[in-house]
Formats: sequence, C-alpha cells, structure tokens
Amino acid sequence: MSRRTSFSAQTLAVLAALAARPPDWRHGYDLARETGLKSGTLYPILVRLADREMVQACWEEGEPAGRPRRHLYRLTSDGLAAATAALAAAPAPAIRVARSGRAARPDRAAAPRRLASEGS
Repeated sequence: MSRRTSFSAQTLAVLAALAARPPDWRHGYDLARETGLKSGTLYPILVRLADREMVQACWEEGEPAGRPRRHLYRLTSDGLAAATAALAAAPAPAIRVARSGRAARPDRAAAPRRLASEGS
C-alpha cells in the first residue's frame, strides 16, 4: 500500500465519516448524506481509497425487497490508521470541511440576508 500524507478536503470528509464508525459497513448514499458530497465526487474517492487498500468494499448480502443490492464500504486497519493520522494533521479549515462536507470560504464573509418583506 502506498502511503499518502495529504488528502483533499473531500477525501478527508469521507475518511472522517468512515473513521467515525470504523467497524460498520456503510453504503454510498449514507456517506453522501453525511459528507454532503455528490455521487460524482464520492464514488471516485471510494474507488481510489479501495485501490490503495485503505477501504474494503463488498456487495450487500441477499436480495433486499424493492431495491437493488448496495455496495458497502469500511476502513481497513491500515486505512483507519492513515485516516486518523491525516485527520489529526489536517489544518483547521480542512477539518471543518471534513466534518461538514462543504468547502469553507474564508475569503467571503457571510452577508446578512434580507427578508422579502424588508425590500431592497
């Protein structure tokens, strides 16, 4: 397994979600809801982490009624160690992104919102 010391904010979000419950198998929709990532971002991250043997992937057992089987993911022991180290070493904004699943915009201050009844 190749060691990588830095990850994108989106990958940190996935690692944080998986590391929160390491023994549990998680499906993509669950991870997408928790991280706020779209499937076009989430699944390539999961595939890369599986290729690096940081994540185990398997198909759900049996034939669930009314829906197709899900692909399930969880961290390997090496993946958990790497995720823990990466999350500990990540700068504060990246950790906020990992927890919220959304990129922080430190260059843009939040403007107060006006209600429609306040006029322009």
